[in-house]
Formats: sequence, C-alpha cells, structure tokens
Amino acid sequence: MDLSDRPETLRAAFAVPTSAELRPGGADWMAAHWMPFTGNRQFKADPRWVVAADGAYLIDADGRRVFDGLSGLWCTGLGHGRREIVQAVQRQVATLDYAPAFQFGHPLSFELANRIVERMPAGLNRVFFTGSGSEAADTALKIARAYWRARGQASKTRFIGRVKGYHGVNFGGISVGGIVGNRKLFGQAVEADHLPHTQPPAGSFYRGQPPADAPYAQTLAEQLLDLIALHDASTIAAVIVEPFSGSAGVVVPPVGYLQRLRDICTQHDILLIFDEVITGFGRCGAWTAAEAFGVVPDVLNFAKQVTNGVQPLGGVVVRQDIYDTFMAAGGPEYALELPHGYTYSAHPVACAAGLAALHLLQHDEALARVRALAPVFEAKVHALRGASPHVTDIRNYGLAAGLTLAPVPGEPLKRPFEVAMRMWAKGFYVRYGGDTVQLAPPFISTEAQIDDLCDALGQTLRELT
Repeated sequence: MDLSDRPETLRAAFAVPTSAELRPGGADWMAAHWMPFTGNRQFKADPRWVVAADGAYLIDADGRRVFDGLSGLWCTGLGHGRREIVQAVQRQVATLDYAPAFQFGHPLSFELANRIVERMPAGLNRVFFTGSGSEAADTALKIARAYWRARGQASKTRFIGRVKGYHGVNFGGISVGGIVGNRKLFGQAVEADHLPHTQPPAGSFYRGQPPADAPYAQTLAEQLLDLIALHDASTIAAVIVEPFSGSAGVVVPPVGYLQRLRDICTQHDILLIFDEVITGFGRCGAWTAAEAFGVVPDVLNFAKQVTNGVQPLGGVVVRQDIYDTFMAAGGPEYALELPHGYTYSAHPVACAAGLAALHLLQHDEALARVRALAPVFEAKVHALRGASPHVTDIRNYGLAAGLTLAPVPGEPLKRPFEVAMRMWAKGFYVRYGGDTVQLAPPFISTEAQIDDLCDALGQTLRELT
C-alpha cells in the first residue's frame, strides 16, 4: 500500500489521529505514561508520534513516511504490516487467545519449537519460551546455575559478561551486561565479572570482522583465562556474550575471538551462552550468528525477529544433555524439573506470529537478500568516514552498522541525539545510543533505500558543529 503524499488517504486506511488529536489534554494527557529508555521531558515537550507503519516505513501523525532505519528495534526485518503475519494473528486470537502456560499445552508452541530447532546449529534442540529478550537472558542464567547444581557442582554460580554487552534490563541481564548507564542506578545484583569489550581503537574503520592479527585483538579472548585464574573455574557457571554487540553500537569481534572463547569454556567446563536477541533470524545473513561465525554455544537466546516484532516472544535453546540433566533429577514424574516460567511463555498468539514470520523468512529468501545487500550497505556506510571530523569509527556486519561520534565536551551523548533528531526531520529513523548512531535497515530494503538512508546521514553529519 503506497500512501506517500496522501495523508488523508492514510488516515482513512488506518483510522489514525491527527497531531492535534493526539494531545487532547496537552501535557497533562501525556504525563501518565512513564516512557522506557526515553528522555521523557524532551519527548513530552516535542513528541515524535508513530501512528502507523507500512513496509519499510513508519508513518507519523502528519502522514509522513519515515524510513525505518533500525527495523523497529532490530526486530521488523520483514517490514511492517505483512499480511501473512497479520492474518495468522487474527485467526489465532479468534481461535485461542490465551492458554495456561503451566501444566497444560497448546499445539502451536510445540510446532514453533520444532521450526526453531530446525534453524539452530546442530546440538541445540530444546527450546524454553519467554516473553522477551530480557526474560530470555535471565532464564539462561537461571538454567546455567541450576544445571551445575543438578550436576553436583553448586559452587558454579558466577557469570562472566563483557564490557559494552547488553542482555536486557532485568537484574540478571544488567549484572552480566556491560553498559554503565544501564547498571549504575540499580546497585549490585547477580555475581558477575566482565571481559573487556572487542571495540577496536578509534580510527580503525574495519569492514566486517576485524582481522585476527589486528594489534588490539591479540589478547582479547585470552583475558578470559585471567578471570578464570582469578575466580577459579569451579565458581563460574557461564560466559555470556552477544556474537556482536548491537546496542553498544555494532561492536564486531575479530576473527577467531568467538572460537577461542568456545575453546576456553570447553577446556574449563564452563557453559557458553550466545545472546542472539539482535543477531538471530537473519540480521547476519544466516539463521543465527553462531552459524555465520561458525561457533556453536551451549545455550542460545533469541527474541525480536522471531515474530518480526508483531508479538512479544523470546526463548532459550539449549543442548539436549542440559535438558536431560533436569529430566534425570528424580522424583515423581509430575514434579517440576525447572521451577521457572512466565504467564506469557509460549503465548498462542505470539506462537502464531512466530510461525508466520519463520515461514516468510524462508519463503522470501530473506537471508539470501541480507547477504546480497550487505556489501552494498557496507560500502555506503563506510563512505561516511569523511562526512564529518566527528566520525571517529564505523563498524558493520550483515545489515547492521554503528558510527561512533566524538563527544561534545561535557555532553558525550549530545551529537548522536542531534543526528537522530535531524534524521527524523528528514524522514529517516535511526537509533542513538551512548556515543553512537546505529543502523539496521529492514531485510526488504532496496539498494535505492539504502542509498537514501546513507545519503541523508551523510548530509546530517556534515551539518554537525
């Protein structure tokens, strides 16, 4: 549906309100909603409304089509309003809108689990569903601790995360996460230490994975051995990392890094968890980043793209021997093997959306499309290197890229915010986070749309002071 330059047609089609109608009570009307990860004061003074979406575009209250340069929040790679997903959700709501998540089951959750396993690396074949990536992170951590306790190694409770890592916002996730702004308000939580980040020095401008022989890369993975020496492997339950760090600005590990983590974890009997909430189901041009990088973890978390963002759904996939450890715990068969779960675990409507999304990813050959677009995207993004002296680094992998901007003295977050606001005014949505601007265009993007996105970003960067 092409609604370009036809705001009245758009409003009729989607029954969307006008800008004036969105503030019936002015500031008082907006006061009730405490918005997440948002500067509430600034937004409520100058709101940016999204009232509809279509394909690769968000649509604001004035009928403007805004290119979705982050695929929602890394989750709508197939584009918005996909008829097949909409119809699957509609049918499911009319058939079974909710089923008890505990003690009873519905067929869609089992079907979706099987479809997910088909797309996982060999050996990862048992799926525990959650409602989000944050819940998936905490679920994976609880499974890891409980696994070692069931194995008679209850001292293995510590986790190793990574600086600049993001694993959601629940207490376990922020403990192993390594983004300071997400942690400092909340104090100590789960016992965790952190590997150094894998971001190359400013001015590196590596395309894709940095080489294994890059000077900064030589000892990154080996520092896990230092943490093991400090804490002893008998106290460490798991290492958890994103294959590449998304929310920190697309921080891509050097060649060989993930495999070395795998080898060290295997050697010291430590579980390796990949948080693939951003990287899973297509963003890397593969079903998982584990597949793309050729490294298989013991546990893999997913969310976001699994339903194309249409319904909240996440999950944790584990090796069969981990699952079997819980099943072999003894006691009556009706006893709970893992006392954990959520009201919305494997929600039937979310499962319907997930099945439809996985079908479309396969039917549309979305992964092949990402692989074809990735070199075009890489070239356009790295052409921004000279757009402004404030661009200190650019990183990319698949259809994801991050640009680091030099800080304004005393206001390190200001320039990315200014870039994002100017891009919105130009008709492009990009994410700002910390000192970075982040891009993750939809898998359905055309080369012309990639050109337009990067050209507008180049113009915006040149405007910076």
